[in-house]
This record gives sequence, structure tokens and C-alpha cells, in this order.
Amino acid sequence: MTDALRRRGFHGVGVSDILQQAGAPKGVLYHHFPGGKAELAVAAIDQVVDRMVAGLDQLLARQPDPMQATRQWLEAATGRLQASDFESGCPLATIALETTAADTALQAALARAFDRLRQRLAGALTGAGHTPARAEALAALIVSAYEGGLLQARVARSTEPLTRVTDALLDLLVAPAAAAPAPAHPSTRTPPGAPA
Repeated sequence: MTDALRRRGFHGVGVSDILQQAGAPKGVLYHHFPGGKAELAVAAIDQVVDRMVAGLDQLLARQPDPMQATRQWLEAATGRLQASDFESGCPLATIALETTAADTALQAALARAFDRLRQRLAGALTGAGHTPARAEALAALIVSAYEGGLLQARVARSTEPLTRVTDALLDLLVAPAAAAPAPAHPSTRTPPGAPA
């Protein structure tokens, strides 16, 4: 189901396609998922975000600098999209673009998924010294760049949009700290009223 959602979206895949790919009879689907395709999609969303968060955990364990981890996360997404010949984007964005106000279960599952990603990134940023408010804002920006960059790269059938997003995002996030003047050491400050 997850692969089908990545490539074809919720409305682009039928129950019969899912069953055929799984090699399962229809009764099995409705036994485990009485709500049918929508309930199965919610389970797939939960599973996708479980894997994404676990992947972030592993990445942050290897690369504790959240900015460099973000670069590696975006670069890995770029590689996966290119390897799929630009068919397999992020299923979260694919489904989100299809939902309507009537798709309450799907929208709730997607909202939880995006929130989990933001919270994981915000935790890493807070651990790196950012204030909680700034960490949450940066995490929201990173997730938006990830999803938007994947979407643009997929429709352009080119890695360039996602590569440019990655470079611009990281430049933006590290530039303010690099550009800020270093505070003067107390012993080197000019006393008030003294000649400069």
C-alpha cells in the first residue's frame, strides 16, 4: 500500500490493485481493515512516519549536528526519488494533496505524521542549543522544504529543485550564526567615556 501511495496516490490506486499486489483475497483486507481502503491508507501513513522517524533517529545518532543531518536527510530523499525514475515521492504529500474536508481520518493521520516529524527535528535542534520556539519554527521550515522540494523535483523529473532547496535551506539556517559579530571580550571593551 505504501508503495502504491507513493507512486499513484490514494485515489489512483484501487482495492483490486492492492489485493493483487499483496496476493491476498478481498476478505483478508476487510477482516483486518473494516474501513476498507481509507483505513488501510491510515495504517500505511502511520507506518511511513514510523520509518521516517526511525530513519531520522539513526541519522541523528550518526550525525548529531542537526543541520548536517538535515542535509543528509534531504540528499537521501533526492537519491530515492531519482532511483525510482521520479515516480516515488513522499506518500504523505501525495495523499495530502488529494484529501478533501470529507477525508477526516486521512487528514488526521497526516496531521499526526507531519507533527511527529516536526517534533523529532525540533528535539534535535533544541538539543543543539536553539530555543524551543526557534527549534519548532526551524523544524516546520525543514519539513516544508523537504515536502515541497520533493514535489517540485518529481513533477520536473529533475533533482535540481530539491538540490537547490537543500542548498538554500542550509545556507539560510547557518548564515545568521556565521554572520553575527563575535561579542567583545569583557577585558577588551572600551570603558564608557574613554577615547576609542
